[in-house]
This record gives sequence, structure tokens and C-alpha cells, in this order.
Amino acid sequence: MSRSVLLLRAVNVSGRNLVPMARLREVLASETDLLGISTYIASGNIVCDEPADAVASCARVREVISAEFGVDTPVIARSHSELVASLDAQPFDDGVEKLVHAMFLEGDPSPDAVTALEERLVDGEELALIGSDLWIRYSERGVQATKLTKAALDKALGVAGTARNLRTVRKLAELTAAS
Repeated sequence: MSRSVLLLRAVNVSGRNLVPMARLREVLASETDLLGISTYIASGNIVCDEPADAVASCARVREVISAEFGVDTPVIARSHSELVASLDAQPFDDGVEKLVHAMFLEGDPSPDAVTALEERLVDGEELALIGSDLWIRYSERGVQATKLTKAALDKALGVAGTARNLRTVRKLAELTAAS
């Protein structure tokens, strides 16, 4: 059985958009056709059997979360093979795990997105758009020192996305591997 991860954007961050993972699993099991549901850390990673129609499943999960928790958040799917391909293409092999992030995009970004974002980079930062994943290596000063804010990323990309650090992406690839 192939496995996937559904990534929620900006839940359980700084006391906002609270979505308790135990309750989320219960609601998804009763209100969607997802199977084999588990979650990984509270930031909104739903691991499940690969849905037949990922786009429809993401839309349904978004509806259920909005109805149950009052949180409207994009839901972005990645299959195990997509996670592995993203990791294989990750361009910052020498980067520190907590400073290298993959931003998984809901669709194709604006054609000028990379150019617009490159103008905001601080010393020591790099980025690379590979397919529908934006890889970012933050400077040694960390994410708090960046000018690549959520608002700047959203504006430049023109499409929803959600980021995970390299350690989390590796763990999600492990969790979605066939058992």
C-alpha cells in the first residue's frame, strides 16, 4: 500500500489555529474516506494511505478542519515517491537540518517568484525552486533573521505552500514508506 502525507499550513503555531491532533484523527476517520490515518508532530502532518484523488481529499480535509475547528488552512498532499524525489533533488546537502526547509507548494508558482524572492535574501541564505517545492537554506542566524516572511513568500509565489525543515521531511518520507 502506498502512503502519503497531507500537510496542513500554519496550524498550532504561536497559540493560533489550534487543531488538536488526536481529535483531528478522529474527525478525519469519521468524515473522510482517508484510511490508515496517523499524525506526526503537532504542526499538521497527516500520514495516510495514498488517496485515489489527492486533490479531492485535500479539499475535503480542508472543509472538515474548517467545520470542526474553525481553521481554514490549505492542505497539500505529497506521496512517498514525491517526498523521496524532493529529498533526492534537495540542493543544500551541506546545510544544517534545522536551517534547510522545503516549502511544498499547492501548484505552480508565479513565473517571477524566484527573482522576487532572491531580492529578499539575507547574507547566507539561498533558495532553489525544484518542481513544486521551494527549498530554502536559511542563514546561520536562523529563520527569525530572514526577510522571507510568510507574507513575502505568499505574494511572490502566488500559490499556497507550507514549509517543513529537512529533519521533518526525512521523517515524513520514512513514515510514508510502505510497511
